[in-house]
Amino acid sequence: MQQAHISALQNKHADIEARITEESQRPRPDEAALARLKKEKLRVKEAIAGLH
Repeated sequence: MQQAHISALQNKHADIEARITEESQRPRPDEAALARLKKEKLRVKEAIAGLH
């Protein structure tokens, strides 16, 4: 069960990373959105670390 949760978090982390990359490559990136995404990515990373 825990491995499935870790996998789900890892998928979410990868999705957030893709959204950050996509936003960063826009001509005028939304800095507020990038900041939110980066904070969310960090929270997910910390959740993954807490489960290991």
